Amino acid sequence: MQRPYYIGIDIGGTKLAVSLFDIDTSSITLRKLFATGPQSDPGTSLDHVIKTATAWIEQQDEPPCAVGVSVGGMFDLDTGCMKQAPHLPRWSDFPIVATIREQLQVPVFAENDANACVLAEWKHGAGVGAKHLIFLTFGTGLGGGLILNGKLYRGASGLAGEIGAIRVSEDGPAIREKPGCLEGFASGAGIALNAEAARAKNPNSTLPLHPSAKDVAEAALNGDRLAISIMNQCGTQLGKGLAILIDLLNPEVIVLGSIFARCESLIRPAMENAITDEAMPEAQTACKIVPAKLGDAIGDYAAATVAECGLAD
Repeated sequence: MQRPYYIGIDIGGTKLAVSLFDIDTSSITLRKLFATGPQSDPGTSLDHVIKTATAWIEQQDEPPCAVGVSVGGMFDLDTGCMKQAPHLPRWSDFPIVATIREQLQVPVFAENDANACVLAEWKHGAGVGAKHLIFLTFGTGLGGGLILNGKLYRGASGLAGEIGAIRVSEDGPAIREKPGCLEGFASGAGIALNAEAARAKNPNSTLPLHPSAKDVAEAALNGDRLAISIMNQCGTQLGKGLAILIDLLNPEVIVLGSIFARCESLIRPAMENAITDEAMPEAQTACKIVPAKLGDAIGDYAAATVAECGLAD
């Protein structure tokens, strides 16, 4: 008898992944990558994905239970289209869900990547069993997904969880065209911009003139004082933002992805000090903050879990 499965599609700014998720074992059994970018055409890109998925489906006895899509950008749940995608401009208003559904003739569900990732960590990762869970992407940017009272919370226009837009300082990199926003400090882009500005004033630092977030983390681990100060700044501002979430939403678990998972030792001390200074003690005590568990596979799990939760709804 055929084992039940989902097809997952993870649409990102630099790559598009299609995978097959075995429901019985909760594992990814097949995966294929395609490049994306500012000039990528959505029709052509999805055609590659659909051909791959079709070939896999033909090898099975049955079609997938559903297809799940994780969309790396603002996503309109009502129309099934990506909105305001600066990294994928040609995808704006393209009917992602309708195109896939028409070609594969199975149920198709989609969410923005932050919502998809919070579902994945809730069902298969660090947040299993929690009723009140927050996930922060903490990669190039800083987005968030919310599980409140055991359900995904999207907000009135699907923008709930955009913690990166909150202003935590009077000044800082003008990410989101908002100097001082949290994403300007606690994100890969923010870390790099702050480090570049500081490096220009500190010629003795081991950092390159135009450092990446990875450069900063590696230099900090090797004892570079400037790099350490940048990571401390990141942790402090992140802690201020998390304190707002802790006081406002009283979560059980906050799961931090990507950069935090790789650089926890550099970020957590300053982060926890800021939370202690800013958050209500009772709310802080009730919340644990942990790195994402699914690692580099989170995009594949996120897409599959969108299918899983879509069918459940």
